[in-house]
Amino acid sequence: MTASRVLRGEGGYSEMTKTKVMAQVDALGYLPNRLATVFAGDKTSTFVGVSIPDLGNEVFAQVLEGIDRKLGAFDHQSVLGLTQHTLEEEENWIRTVLAWQPAGLILTGRYHSPRATDMLRNAGIPVVEIWDLNSSPLDMSVGINHFDSGFDMGRYLMSCGYKRIGYVGTSHDTANAASARLDGFCRAIEGGDGEVVKQLCLHDTASYYPGFYGTEQLLSGTQGIECIFYQNDAMAFGGLQFCTARGMNVPSDIGVAGWGDLPIASVMPQRLTSMHVPHLKLGQAAAEMMLARLSDEPVPNVRDIGFRLIPGTTVRRPD
Repeated sequence: MTASRVLRGEGGYSEMTKTKVMAQVDALGYLPNRLATVFAGDKTSTFVGVSIPDLGNEVFAQVLEGIDRKLGAFDHQSVLGLTQHTLEEEENWIRTVLAWQPAGLILTGRYHSPRATDMLRNAGIPVVEIWDLNSSPLDMSVGINHFDSGFDMGRYLMSCGYKRIGYVGTSHDTANAASARLDGFCRAIEGGDGEVVKQLCLHDTASYYPGFYGTEQLLSGTQGIECIFYQNDAMAFGGLQFCTARGMNVPSDIGVAGWGDLPIASVMPQRLTSMHVPHLKLGQAAAEMMLARLSDEPVPNVRDIGFRLIPGTTVRRPD
């Protein structure tokens, strides 16, 4: 009983006794079963479930880092789930992680299956939806308005004098932030008397190589494209490499614009025109909202962390 009190930090023992108990803990390599403690009703869970689409996208790795750092500083642990951009995978993960009685959930995206939505509403725990800002969240939301970020990029490219523009990205089975960005982008181009000549949405990951071969497909099948907007910076780097390898001068012959402002963009030979999103800050903000709710502190249910255009040198200067 004395050892149990020491391990639970309940008091009622001397420092000498604590030292003896902890010495035996170290000698035995003992690890307490925190899950059993939670099920016994002794303590509240310190686990927070965090879902992201995949680990291959550096953007989500940065968001996850921000979440984990902040939660860890307050003795909470992240339990990671990968949804692969599908509602079915997310639903399966939510069902599984709720069985472990987490303290809360942080979910990437604002769209969920009807069954997942029911489970989340009935769980009775804090839920933070991240990435795609939701003005009417299930509980809390932190992110940016992706439609607006796409619109601002389209408006900027129009101010640079581009009229015939192409798009290279990926396609998913569910509504996602990239689709909202593209919608905003097209709205700005069409409203500025320009034209999105072709949209190429690949069934692949939004990474370097698809950006490379996607650019080849786009340019080989469509004439007169003056500038290309990519779903993210990784794809834009691939497109930039293709154009350079084919002897095309960027931005004199063709403009290239990405999205996300990955750290590598600042050390490339040319500064990529992109949209800066504070990914690490987004993750930290999500964790802060979760921790505040768990501590019964007042917290706004919606937080917009904003974005900022990076003009770069891969498109012409505005007229």
